[in-house]
Amino acid sequence: MTTKTAEIAGNMDISRRAALQGMAGLVVAVALPAGRAFAQGAPAAPPLVAEAYVRVAPDSTVTILSRNLEMGQGPYTGFATLVAEEMDADWSQMRAEGAPAAAVYTNPAFGMQGTGGSTSMTSTYDDMRRAGAVVRAMLVAAAAQEWGVPAGEITIENGVMRHPSGQEGSFGDFAEAASRLTPPDPASVTLKDPSQFRLVGHDHAVHRIDSPAKSRGEPVFTLDIDEPEMLTVVLARPPRFGAKVASFDASEAMAIRGVVDVKALPSGVAVYANGTWPAIAGSRAVKVEWDESAVEARSTAQLFEEYRELAQTPGIPVNSHGDVESAMADADHVVEASYEFPYLAHAPMEPLNGFIHWQGDSVVARFGCQMPTTDRQTISQVLGVPHENVTVEVIQAGGSFGRRGQFLNSFAEELAEAAKAIGPGRPIKVQWTREDDIRGGNYRPMMVHRMRGAVKDGRVTAFADTVVGQSIVKGTMFEAMLAPHGYDEMSVEGVSELPYDIANFACDAHNPDVGVSVLFWRSVGHSHSAFAKESFIDELLSAAGADPVEGRLAMLPEDSKEARTLRAVADMADWSGADAGPGRSRGVAVVSSFNTTVAQIAEVVEENGAVRVRKVWCAVDCGLAINPDVVRAQMEGGIGFGLGHALYGEISLNEGRVQQANFDAYRSLRIREMPEVEVHVMPSAEHPTGVGEPGVPPVGPAVANAIAASGRARPRQLPMLGPSA
Repeated sequence: MTTKTAEIAGNMDISRRAALQGMAGLVVAVALPAGRAFAQGAPAAPPLVAEAYVRVAPDSTVTILSRNLEMGQGPYTGFATLVAEEMDADWSQMRAEGAPAAAVYTNPAFGMQGTGGSTSMTSTYDDMRRAGAVVRAMLVAAAAQEWGVPAGEITIENGVMRHPSGQEGSFGDFAEAASRLTPPDPASVTLKDPSQFRLVGHDHAVHRIDSPAKSRGEPVFTLDIDEPEMLTVVLARPPRFGAKVASFDASEAMAIRGVVDVKALPSGVAVYANGTWPAIAGSRAVKVEWDESAVEARSTAQLFEEYRELAQTPGIPVNSHGDVESAMADADHVVEASYEFPYLAHAPMEPLNGFIHWQGDSVVARFGCQMPTTDRQTISQVLGVPHENVTVEVIQAGGSFGRRGQFLNSFAEELAEAAKAIGPGRPIKVQWTREDDIRGGNYRPMMVHRMRGAVKDGRVTAFADTVVGQSIVKGTMFEAMLAPHGYDEMSVEGVSELPYDIANFACDAHNPDVGVSVLFWRSVGHSHSAFAKESFIDELLSAAGADPVEGRLAMLPEDSKEARTLRAVADMADWSGADAGPGRSRGVAVVSSFNTTVAQIAEVVEENGAVRVRKVWCAVDCGLAINPDVVRAQMEGGIGFGLGHALYGEISLNEGRVQQANFDAYRSLRIREMPEVEVHVMPSAEHPTGVGEPGVPPVGPAVANAIAASGRARPRQLPMLGPSA
């Protein structure tokens, strides 16, 4: 059963045959049709490019190669569950690895290899099931040949293959023989009926596949990489966005023991050292003169004032129906409010970092890479190395929340520039400090929503929103796709149309230019639009004299996902109104994002004159929950993440300089502040939808609505409490 091994990674046009040739045991690349593009106008994946790989080793272990980055959200577990289900494998056999950068690992949701938009499971559900079914069919065919029996008489249970004659064997016994067979057409294999599932959709059927190794400290993250002769690189970075290196004095930095060299890069001055601490010390010792002729020098207060003025003027029309102005003129009550949102950092536990070894005519990079396609292209272009000679090994990352999903002035560019500056032959690891990461930009954009609404005869009759905030995609490869009408569609997602039946509606948008770099942030536009929309709906229902739950249900179609999840969460919380008794109040929000609907009720209590979030009830409709435990964990984590930022999160500028640098000032939720969370996963046989992000948007407005119900001033400017609270 011994065979040679081969490198999986290849160029962008790597063939299926080349990727498989020489792998140990049985390796299956299942050619599958490309899926739906992520957004209208997205580049379509070429035919047969969406490949799902499964490797069966002689020891009977089954390894899935995940085309999606594992950064804590659980794709390794989900993919392994789907394959194990169709193979009838035992969970103890299953393994998972990150797939390298290669076109065969294209995410059909994007038209390129990448992780984001809560697409991992929804875009791969059918692929991985078919991959498992194909592997099963090949193993059964190999066993049938050796045993001389019809394939249809062979059964598999918990990874053991059996025939009524008494013959039995393991996957590993037939892996090599199966590898010599021609794989069946993936479209022809029979998939299990969901009623036969023993793993998929079942509580506690499997454990997180990566948790045991992580608990033992076994996985290698970029921080753990320590190659022979490797230099660690830390940069002295500009104090304001848009500044460039004019000159630098490295004499004091070079005097530090362990510092090897200092080079100017487009993103700052790089200090190369034999170890992390001398590199950090050197970056602080180098004296840099910055060219600030093109910097962003405005302060947060000034930007907010400009945004508020802009919100008073009509923006680019996004969507409308009815006649908002006539409804306002005819209203019993007109309600107006502005909701304001600061810049937010992603602040994952593992700051940006990466390993690269440039050897002149070839490159190997290794890091938690969220966008392998564009990162590989960038490294190739910066170093002038043919694309097919660039290998990007994707390893696990310690969180992201969008931070690693860069495509403009990306970390991959800095990594390659650092290698280029020192020259080929010497491996390097570029490491960002926590301060670099907090001050480094690529923030969730600062936003203002100017809301107007009308109430007539106890009904909400009009809803209008003018949205002001930077575009994430302007100047990028995604601009034509996601801003085809002159405004960034992600800046208005969640308010470009409403789930509620309101006769008169309008939304328009301004995307002003600001020199602060911005990026996707967990739940993207929904991170602010949900707060504005669900808070303002509460204000309008209050003006109409309606209960927050019943008033929403009256405006929702009876059989909509929003209505179903809202009724479910109200039942969970035994909702009887916003007043939950002395010193307690409740708020509600329901948000659909990434094709998933989440409804939450938050209860706040008064303690020593302050507000504490005591409990959050959460109902989620995400289609079929492949791993219910993972879905609950994502909801719980999203609630903690969203709550911490809604209460405390803020990046502020003073004359363009970021004021926060670490967790003392960029406050996160503390463990003692985490509320009790109860999650109900709605039963469903529908196709799986996203769960990585949808838990975040509802918690902020649910808490704000509870605070308003307590008699306190309604929070309209985030953060609600501030970092010093």
